Amino acid sequence: MKALARRVIRQVSGDKRTVAMMIVAPLLILTLMYLLLGGTDYTPTLAIDQNALPPALYTALEKQDVTLNEITMPDNFDAKSFLSDNRNVDAVFSVSQAGMSVTAYEAGSKSGAALKAIQSAAAELNPSASMETSFVIGSSDESTFDSLGYVFLGVISFFLIFIISGMALVRERSGGTLERMLMTPVARRGVVAGYTAGYGLFAVIQAVVLVLFTIYALGVPCAGNVAWVVLTMLLLAVTAVAFGELISIFANTEFQVVQFIPIAIIPQIFFSGLIPLDTIPYHLGDLGYIMPVFYGSMAIKAVMRAGSGFGAIWPYILALLAYIAVLSALNTLALKKYRKI
Repeated sequence: MKALARRVIRQVSGDKRTVAMMIVAPLLILTLMYLLLGGTDYTPTLAIDQNALPPALYTALEKQDVTLNEITMPDNFDAKSFLSDNRNVDAVFSVSQAGMSVTAYEAGSKSGAALKAIQSAAAELNPSASMETSFVIGSSDESTFDSLGYVFLGVISFFLIFIISGMALVRERSGGTLERMLMTPVARRGVVAGYTAGYGLFAVIQAVVLVLFTIYALGVPCAGNVAWVVLTMLLLAVTAVAFGELISIFANTEFQVVQFIPIAIIPQIFFSGLIPLDTIPYHLGDLGYIMPVFYGSMAIKAVMRAGSGFGAIWPYILALLAYIAVLSALNTLALKKYRKI
């Protein structure tokens, strides 16, 4: 087992592309997601008719972080046509006897920022109508990336480790290395343990780098002990190695490993905590309890978001350990068909 693990480590270390895929690629993906889903200093543009607005409301709007585009709105003014012709405007705001009206080109972050400015201005005029919102976990000011960073950590790590380990083992088999190895007296469980230990070393490195980069470089808040996040990431990565080994045994080519992604990986993303399980209809959310990414993501969420310790995450840790044990046993059993002697 030790010799096999050392060979895997030397082989992966000598392949710069594989190392980049395991270490550099997830950092680039996380950075891109941070830029796309992180906080923004975008200032929305709001079209108004100053003469039709109460002076106090206009003054309150001026205090908001919004650009006011003053136009004239006649009785036959069509806000939808105006927005279609003026794509630099995010929303049209008007006041009539029927009340306040907001028309936006499409639902999204830009129109949401314009609506937030209007609500803030209205609350300034009538403080009794304003509503204070607080959260047990997180805050209203945090970005989408801050609130879902734990999901990205688990999913990216699991996906990349699965791809690399699965394809590498298919290459080992297609090159005849696995068959020659199994022709020796080495035990099948030793082969599985050797591959798992070899790729597990890089899983440790990836887990540490990803967690530290996410927390200290991207600034995602971590309310609990970082060590528990690293431990969970490590167990999730080892689970991905074992899962990749199992898939590779039933794949004849590297392309067939990729064909397993829609079945083996994509469903896990949907049940990773990205969507609350209890909001999925027909009790389909219960499928998340059979997917390893769910347990890893929930443990990371408990530590990073709620500040929980081992007492709260041990069921998730135990579930990942059970997955590793079951997958390793299945891999050992599946290798039997390649044993020639």
